[in-house]
Amino acid sequence: MTETPYAPLNSSFAFATSYQTGGSILPEVSRTVERALREGKMLDVVYGIKETVAALSQTPVNITVTGDSGNGMSSFINALRIIGHEEDGSAPTGVVRTTQTRAKYFSSQFPSVVLWDLPGLGATAQTIDNYGEEMKFNMYDLFIIIASEQFSLNHVNLAKVIQRMGKRFYIVWTKLDRDLSTCVLSEVRLLQSIRENIEETLQKERVNIPPIFLVSNLDPLLHDFPKLRDTLHKDLSNIRCCVPLNILSGTCEKIIDERMAFLKERVGNGCSENSVCIRDDDDLEECLKVYRLKFGIDDQSLQQAAQSMGTVVQEYKADMKSQNMHTLRREDWKLRLMTCILVRAFFSILECFPCLRRCVLSFRCKKHRRVLQLVAQDTKIILKKILKGSIGPPHI
Repeated sequence: MTETPYAPLNSSFAFATSYQTGGSILPEVSRTVERALREGKMLDVVYGIKETVAALSQTPVNITVTGDSGNGMSSFINALRIIGHEEDGSAPTGVVRTTQTRAKYFSSQFPSVVLWDLPGLGATAQTIDNYGEEMKFNMYDLFIIIASEQFSLNHVNLAKVIQRMGKRFYIVWTKLDRDLSTCVLSEVRLLQSIRENIEETLQKERVNIPPIFLVSNLDPLLHDFPKLRDTLHKDLSNIRCCVPLNILSGTCEKIIDERMAFLKERVGNGCSENSVCIRDDDDLEECLKVYRLKFGIDDQSLQQAAQSMGTVVQEYKADMKSQNMHTLRREDWKLRLMTCILVRAFFSILECFPCLRRCVLSFRCKKHRRVLQLVAQDTKIILKKILKGSIGPPHI
């Protein structure tokens, strides 16, 4: 069985609904992005997005560790923080239940993150709903469900509640060292068996398969621990940024649409001469260059944006229709039809008749507006790529 993908982002920059964080507010610094976009200054847009992401990266994130009593939740927190059980500030551990109330911990491994250690479920007769209410499930941004020995009904019920809340969660199987030392199966077969058992149990209960990590609390640098930390770092970035940047993406699309409508209006019912700085209205190549400049996706602006983002300009041009008139006509059948030889010849003939000149001017406006629309579409695509690239994998 394969793990159900939990991709933070897709190609259209629509974030997975499993990423929700309470209280995330779009920083005031994002206003820089909106202003720069209205002015067609793509490099300033990039700077504004970077500032926005930097501000969002300081947003506190609450992660809770929960599961059945005795599964090693406190030991896991210490291992995740890479500190010994006897060190100052470590979570108390033992063979008996040691966590009586919620306790919070911090780690230099995960700045601006609060790790909450919860009393184990099953230590009392309380229901899962009562447990979630008492442990304040609503305040957490990400859940780590700890299991060992068996993946019980309590674990399944926890997963159901968290999934119903639309929150992100992991399954972490601890005490792998003990399993390896007592099991007659090979290590590969044992790991496969544990993972398959968790997946099958969740699938029977119609729970989406989350990331599953098999670890030993005694070896915080071995098994799936490195993968777990890497996944957690990436998810923290998305948890902090997804809602605000989704809002910013929508706002930017509206700004692009407004700018397109404004420029279309300036094209007017006649030619665009002296309205958008185009010298020859019949030269669509020149029109295209001017419109790209107006939206900030001219070659120079894209090159500067790519350098600032640490990528190559081709990353932004790969899906760009409006690179030049050749690519624009090739990718858009409407413009190709408007500019074909027969249509051009037909309107050249019409231009010879003064009474039909209004018809010629109207058709010219339609071509301009089509080019404008395609440039605006490309601007949206490029902006989404910049936004997506701004929360790429962090350097760990």
